[in-house]
Amino acid sequence: MKLAVPVAYANNFRETMDNLADYEHAGVDRVVVAEAYSFDAVSQLGYIAARTEKMELASGILPLFSRTPTNMAMTAAGLDYVSDGRFVLGIGASGPQVIEGFHGQKYDAPLGRAREYAEICRLVWRRERTEYQGKYYKLPLTKEDGGTGLGKPLKIINHPVRERIPMALASIGPKNVSLAAELFEEWQPIFFYPEKAQAAFGDALAAGRAKRDPSLGELGVTAMTALAITEDENLAAAAQLGVRHNAALYIGGMGARGKNFYNDLAVRYGFADEAKVIQDLYLDGKKQEAAELVPRALIEGISLVGSEGHVRERITAFAEAGVNVLSVQPVAEDHAGVVRQFEQIKQIITDLGL
Repeated sequence: MKLAVPVAYANNFRETMDNLADYEHAGVDRVVVAEAYSFDAVSQLGYIAARTEKMELASGILPLFSRTPTNMAMTAAGLDYVSDGRFVLGIGASGPQVIEGFHGQKYDAPLGRAREYAEICRLVWRRERTEYQGKYYKLPLTKEDGGTGLGKPLKIINHPVRERIPMALASIGPKNVSLAAELFEEWQPIFFYPEKAQAAFGDALAAGRAKRDPSLGELGVTAMTALAITEDENLAAAAQLGVRHNAALYIGGMGARGKNFYNDLAVRYGFADEAKVIQDLYLDGKKQEAAELVPRALIEGISLVGSEGHVRERITAFAEAGVNVLSVQPVAEDHAGVVRQFEQIKQIITDLGL
């Protein structure tokens, strides 16, 4: 089991970079940089490549609609080059609020586009000519498809470090989860609840795995979670409060009524009544009331907060549900406390033989 640390797009990036060496020394295996509508993730990942030696670098995530598939492939190949083969390309659809509101691109066919992205990226990394006739992307673009007719099939000039850079798909909808299990090296869900995972994702994962090319290896699963290994009730409560408000934001506010993927996930987890009320309250501006209604069972199920023994049990549950990358956001009073959290969880993972 790998240990990862996310770098939030709204935090103090330079301060985080100054701390990365300590995280790496504490046993963190991967650093993940998000991209929403703040600074881009790519420039930051390139900077991180120069500041680290062994840690994997991952995008978490680069939105499909903001880059062409070949640009995505070039970007991944470039990051893999400057990091000496340490990059993991995480992609996802994002949502219509960002894609149409910020990028001005039509949010359509995220499932079909994700499949074609993966196929085109691998074609580019193998240094094959850009000859691809998909439903959404056609290379070269011919006159019949609206081009000038002057396009030529090309292959990337540089030789990529690897002809198959690992790809992760962020997804929670059944069809997208199935696609991740079929075509990607890794799957990145949000709010992963080990005891509810089979009910929420089991059928979709099984359908995808049935079509999976054995050369891809086993599907990796990344769980993102808050971390606080502590006997201090106040610190544990603070960590759980952060989880509560974050869950309310996504279940209640990320999307519109009838079009909220995270709300749908809460329903599949068995919290249909709570999910409806949380969304109604959040969209009415009653964010505090919405947060108060996030079920405690959900908060505890998706986080690693509590005594060392409790966290050990939760890590075991995550591992039994297929998770092999824990992306954790430690809650501590200072930098030294964060480092201790990383050291403690790394020791637990080692002791469990994961």
